[in-house]
Amino acid sequence: MNMKKNWKNLMLIGFMGAGKTFTGRELARLLGMRFVDMDDEIVKRAGMAISEIFARYGEEHFRDIETEVLKELSDASGLVVGCGGGVVVKDRNVPLLKDSNMVVFLKASPEVIYQRVKDDDSRPLLKVDDPMQRIRDLLEARMARYIGAADLVVDTDGKSPLEVAEEIYKILEDC
Repeated sequence: MNMKKNWKNLMLIGFMGAGKTFTGRELARLLGMRFVDMDDEIVKRAGMAISEIFARYGEEHFRDIETEVLKELSDASGLVVGCGGGVVVKDRNVPLLKDSNMVVFLKASPEVIYQRVKDDDSRPLLKVDDPMQRIRDLLEARMARYIGAADLVVDTDGKSPLEVAEEIYKILEDC
């Protein structure tokens, strides 16, 4: 592999259901790097599920933990990190994401996202009467932040995680 690597970690951002975890695992394997799921790290640190953090302490507290975990992961190297879907919501997180890291935005349409997450009861932001509309609203509110933070945008609609990972790998190889 003759990939020019001038970054410490590869950070995958995107809305819930965009494929950050599954694609991240495949990409880490292809790159010979270690995969870390930011949400899993938050759960370990808090000692409770994300939905429980939201219920007990609210979204703001969750976002504070998310920033702490992001700082630690950004300081590491050799990682493919599946970031939480809302990591770009806090202004302070974007410089941490971009600090010597390659940031890849995994983009998915609201319809595809809904199909991927509709049966997942662990999504506190979707516990509303109209989850499809909630997805559209949140995606619209976050889109400029995702694009602004990204070094690379990859559409995941109609692709398997392996196909997305291979596409990213090929782009990085050609850099």
